Amino acid sequence: MLAIIGGSGLARLPELTITDRRIVRTPYGLTSSPILFGRLGGLDIVFLARHGFGHTIAPHEINYRANIWALHSIGAENIIAVSAVTSINRELENGSLVMPHDLIDYTHGRKSTFFEGQEQAVVHTDFACPYSAELRTTLLEHVGSHGTYVYSEAVYGCTQGPRLATHAEVRRYRNDGVDVLGMTGMPEAVLARELNIGYAHFCGIIGMSCITNNGNGRPDFCQTESHQAIEKIRRLLIDFWDQLCPTP
Repeated sequence: MLAIIGGSGLARLPELTITDRRIVRTPYGLTSSPILFGRLGGLDIVFLARHGFGHTIAPHEINYRANIWALHSIGAENIIAVSAVTSINRELENGSLVMPHDLIDYTHGRKSTFFEGQEQAVVHTDFACPYSAELRTTLLEHVGSHGTYVYSEAVYGCTQGPRLATHAEVRRYRNDGVDVLGMTGMPEAVLARELNIGYAHFCGIIGMSCITNNGNGRPDFCQTESHQAIEKIRRLLIDFWDQLCPTP
């Protein structure tokens, strides 16, 4: 089963024909939202709103372990995580799409593993390549077939949030080799890896001014940019389901 985790700008999938709405209880508490089961383009999928349906859960307050555990418990084998990110690489254009190939984790204090406590064996998860190569390839081929360009070589930097970065921090991230910044990609990706779930991160890019000076004094502009980028991803995903399961 395929799962979609919707981030900022994608709290709902209007095209999803909902067949079930389930509150999944986990050893780690409740998920960010009830999990929606449904059909999209002939394909059975599940959808989870990362920040809640009303976008009320801040990045550092998300119960990542509950979200990933719940998706695993209902049979999710692959996750496409959708997010808005900010480019700090001037070569990545505003409003374009990116599927990071690597990441750097700058978060702290988040519950980032299922393997903790003395009753658990010590496990060192192989995370050298944090994203599923197979899932990324499938998505990139689909996007390419629609004539849409997506940056496929980019390093994602996950910051703690909810505040935005300082100028000095942005300089540091650039020096580290980061191309885009977000606040929710970790520990989501590593938790999926621990449970052997394929995970790909599909992101829409908003301008750097949105983190350095609040969109040049126009916060509504940043919100519009984010919405437009995520809308591109939503349309591509709808076509993706149709391509996987064409109508007879």
